[in-house]
Amino acid sequence: MARKSTRENKTEYQKSREKAGLSREAASEAIGWMSEDRIERIESGKVDASPGDVAAMAQCYKDPSLCNYYCAEVCAIGDALETPKIEIKDIARTTLEMLATLNTLNQKKDRLIEIMSDGIIDESEKRDFHSIENNLNKMSLAIDALKLWLEQTRINASPN
Repeated sequence: MARKSTRENKTEYQKSREKAGLSREAASEAIGWMSEDRIERIESGKVDASPGDVAAMAQCYKDPSLCNYYCAEVCAIGDALETPKIEIKDIARTTLEMLATLNTLNQKKDRLIEIMSDGIIDESEKRDFHSIENNLNKMSLAIDALKLWLEQTRINASPN
């Protein structure tokens, strides 16, 4: 029988595997090509996970948020693109955040049209433009969180 980890500072990879109820051995068998030793070295931080490693673990552990964690926190390309860490919240809260932001953007659409109509953002328009830009970023995050929640729900609802 596999022994239970007592490690205090668990990585996201280890927490995800344990949440799925898998030992390293069981995870290795389920993935098929990743050794138990490699899983341990990734979880302990001795080696960096590759994108393929993370994709396989996310699929095996039924945890798509692991891919977002990797892209937002580990990957150099994700860092360069400023990929945000998506928090999975309950569906009602995520939907309300998205609708509140949509209402705000709807109220500001005429101002955005005014700002963009001449193709120049002058000093008097910058503050309003940045406010609209921030709301668009909030909307994007809310949509990404909703998509991640839907993916997690779809995975958990499907039979093995």
